Amino acid sequence: MSKATQSEIKFLEGPQSRWEEFMFTLKVVREFVRGFRALHFAGPCVTVFGSARFKEDDEYYKLTRQLSGEIAKLGFTIMTGGGPGIMEAANRGAKDVGGKSVGCNIILPFEQSANPYLDKWVNIKYFFVRKTLLAKYSYAFVVMPGGFGTLDEFFEALTLVQTKVVASFPIILFCKDFHKLLMDYIEKLKEERTISPEDLHLILYTDSIEEAIEHLKLNSIEQFGLQYAQPKPFGFLFERRLFKRK
Repeated sequence: MSKATQSEIKFLEGPQSRWEEFMFTLKVVREFVRGFRALHFAGPCVTVFGSARFKEDDEYYKLTRQLSGEIAKLGFTIMTGGGPGIMEAANRGAKDVGGKSVGCNIILPFEQSANPYLDKWVNIKYFFVRKTLLAKYSYAFVVMPGGFGTLDEFFEALTLVQTKVVASFPIILFCKDFHKLLMDYIEKLKEERTISPEDLHLILYTDSIEEAIEHLKLNSIEQFGLQYAQPKPFGFLFERRLFKRK
């Protein structure tokens, strides 16, 4: 178990000394600053979530690679958790078409190495910092098949949009067979009135790459544009643009 994991576990056990909690806060701030510096010039991103466990010959890997290539053609930077499996497939799809690809990798005792299809990545120690960064730079979220982590990211994005903490960016739940029981459960939430009927409109549930692309064009590009703020690099901070934008 890494020192970062041990410190996070200890922090979540309850009240610590004021000094320990202050020092932990400084570590978290440092992680945010590292993430901001790495991703500040990434441009408008679409974040793709999915399992690290699928291999290159798996159908979900191939679908993700194809879909991400089409998204990259729209001008978006593909952002992932930076690891293997679906994340690698998404970043690889961007590179297949000459697109841009970044990652926000979590440091774990396993599944922690960055995949080889990234133009830029940052290694983050804490899950909550990583999730914030994945959401901060995104104009849309694509949810591919995955496990607990993917579901966590899906519902985090859905909650942020539902509560209007972030703008109403598209959330695409891809691979209908895989996610059928999940959508059945969400329908159950609607029937029990724990969510509103219109909340289901926040999700595009599809198997179609063409439908997903049209959804992004209508609900991301046409609604918000790709006129992403182009912050000016500061030389005294050793900053530089990550990509050349047209």
